Amino acid sequence: MSHTTQVPHRRTVPGRGGAAPAAPTRARRRRPTSQQLAAWAFLAPVTLYLALFYAYPLYRNVDLSLRDYTVRSFVQGNAPFTGLENYRKVFDDPVFGPALTHTVVFTVVCLVFQYAIGLALAVFFNQHFRLSATLRALFLVPWLLPLIVSASTWSWMLNSDSGIVNTLLGAVGIGPVNWLTSPDWSLTSVIIANIWIGVPFNLVLLHSGLQSIPASLYEAASLDGAGAWRRFWSITFPLLRPVSAITLLLGLVYTLKVFDIIWIMTKGGPADSSTTFATWSYRLGFGNLLPAFGPGAAVGNLLVVAALVFGLVYLRVQRKQAPA
Repeated sequence: MSHTTQVPHRRTVPGRGGAAPAAPTRARRRRPTSQQLAAWAFLAPVTLYLALFYAYPLYRNVDLSLRDYTVRSFVQGNAPFTGLENYRKVFDDPVFGPALTHTVVFTVVCLVFQYAIGLALAVFFNQHFRLSATLRALFLVPWLLPLIVSASTWSWMLNSDSGIVNTLLGAVGIGPVNWLTSPDWSLTSVIIANIWIGVPFNLVLLHSGLQSIPASLYEAASLDGAGAWRRFWSITFPLLRPVSAITLLLGLVYTLKVFDIIWIMTKGGPADSSTTFATWSYRLGFGNLLPAFGPGAAVGNLLVVAALVFGLVYLRVQRKQAPA
């Protein structure tokens, strides 16, 4: 009896004398790992917060600026679409030019003096003398006070009749100044108050930046015969540049939207002499019996665009300065 052996069938590769092996039917889907799930769980609250309190209000503000909203349509939600008509009204308004000028002057002057005074105080308190920590804590009081309290205090101090500032000026033979009721002095008054409030913020950030500069650099410079000014311009100021940049950026964003101080002290007057985009936007939207929601939102969007532009400039500068 003959026995035949069965050889198992083999699939060959095409081009080598046979058929191709069968491909897998389905690719296995990768399941998210526990670390990825944990990451999404931590990101979810932040994403929800940004969507509810930043993205949605910004969307609503843009929608307001592109429609002709009245009180009735604001409640019912059937305002007609007008495109860029509200922006045209804002640019054609005679208040636009003075408000733009006041916003630029208010922002630039406040930033320069807040940074300069804050830097001088930070360098002073970096000497670690006795009671330096206590005095530095006292300088934080203007920053910690509610803005309504600070603005009310400055309104009382700068009062033309009973203010302490005019009393002190009279003691040295200078006549009274109408700080809050004169078109020549109203903008100066709110600038002084805002500088006083913003100096502690600059002091805290710049002082923390000074703590990161190694003391050995100052010791080496002193051994080389460098004086105090030389050490400041060659060591302190250059190494403090990253902290200075973020301090100025945050100060810029804050100063652009300052409303409480100006509104409590002068309400943007007299005769729009201290009106900025922030106070003008509020007055258009809520300060009249017939509110102009669309133009008010348009002015607010101009502030948002200005802040975004400076933020992008800051990011671009930081990328150029970052090491490759």
